[in-house]
Amino acid sequence: MIKMYRVKNMDYKSFLANFKRIACVMSVNLNEEDDNRYSVVDANDAYINTVVQNPEDFERNVPYTRYIPKAVNFEALCENCVQDDRPVHTYFDIEMYSAWMEVFLTPLVSDDPDKKMLLFSYEMNKKADIDKLIDISSETATNVIKTCLKLRETNDFQKAMDSVVKDIRKQCEAKGCCILLTDFEKRQYTLLSEDFEIDVGIMPDAAYRSERFGTVIETWPRLMHKSNCFIFSSEKEMEEARKVAPEWMDTLKQDGISSLVIYPLRSDNKTIGYIWAGNFNPEKTVMIKETLGLTAFILSAEIANDQNNRRIKIMSQTDMLTGVYNRNAMNNRISDEISGKQEIQKPFGVFFVDVNGLKTINDTQGHLAGDNLLKDVASVLNDIDAKNNEIYRVGGDEFMIIATATDRDEFEKLQDSLLKNSERDGRAHFAVGSCHSDEDNDIRRAMQKADARMYERKAEYYQRHPELEWHSKRR
Repeated sequence: MIKMYRVKNMDYKSFLANFKRIACVMSVNLNEEDDNRYSVVDANDAYINTVVQNPEDFERNVPYTRYIPKAVNFEALCENCVQDDRPVHTYFDIEMYSAWMEVFLTPLVSDDPDKKMLLFSYEMNKKADIDKLIDISSETATNVIKTCLKLRETNDFQKAMDSVVKDIRKQCEAKGCCILLTDFEKRQYTLLSEDFEIDVGIMPDAAYRSERFGTVIETWPRLMHKSNCFIFSSEKEMEEARKVAPEWMDTLKQDGISSLVIYPLRSDNKTIGYIWAGNFNPEKTVMIKETLGLTAFILSAEIANDQNNRRIKIMSQTDMLTGVYNRNAMNNRISDEISGKQEIQKPFGVFFVDVNGLKTINDTQGHLAGDNLLKDVASVLNDIDAKNNEIYRVGGDEFMIIATATDRDEFEKLQDSLLKNSERDGRAHFAVGSCHSDEDNDIRRAMQKADARMYERKAEYYQRHPELEWHSKRR
């Protein structure tokens, strides 16, 4: 049985003075709508000092929006508390303050049949308290544990995410669920994973893969203003959201979406993505918010870790000056071919490209000019290589191309293009040597032949340009 508190003679001031936390008594006027429905009746000094600079400016029995911006999620918590006559406890991350907020709402006895009363109190901390995060219902605990187990079932990150999203959709009894990754600085938004009921198209693929949807995503921080999520499950709540993102709300309605919950995925005080579920079971709203709130916390760490691992892998395999693969990546690629771990698609071609005159440029114009020469060669190779074959910088002034799944005709066309661009006026000059797999199917021998031919052309180039010093680098 849930206990409701009665404040003696409605002495809210004395009642609130007993609270060390920030606290206030609020009323929910059942006969009013919008801002006038929720009012601050009285508050303790801790609350007053957070909303006004001068305590004498604090007014009682006024809409809460007098002191803080309208928050639909907060209003929903108040409704859950007074309509169900039960305490509400939640703990969440507030992006605007870069802090975690623990909220308590407790129903109070009201002598006015047109008003419901409740106690609202909270505290904020910069870091998450794990003990508070796990203070959850048994159903939520089961859902979250299941998510954690799914993440450890496989080393395949994408497969794990797909499995988790499918489970979340089922837990929410939703028609669709997905995870979107965001880079607001670059305005890049990509789909990580999704799961829909069969033959249910509540959100067409084109809707969130289009450039227009990027503009939609950029409204989400505003929709979550001073809250940890965005949620609607009624026409009234949808109308409130329409004030912030009218075009998107109209599109959602046309797509048949009647309820939607979105949680941000955050790492290092930055939003890295969102998880959302559409057309969920409104009767499970409290459980859904609790489950997704904690699941978002866990997924944020997993996704951030995967992104960091990818960045580290890219850095370990990328030449930072030119942006092509580095020698380490080439060694790994050849090792994978030899071991059979990842065979090169045959037929293939190998090209060695060596920059001409680099030492002279470095000695006479400085290493910055030499670096620009190397970047120019990489740019030429990328422009010529329409198939996006594998380009490596394998030495100080040497590049290699592995042209995969390339027949003899394609190989010769690529070779002709390289040779035509190897001595253009105003651009970097380079020597080219090549070998096709129909001549030698072993990648190592093909590389040796291409390398030897490149040095022959390089020697011929310096015979024509004796003014450019050339020190042999033959290994």
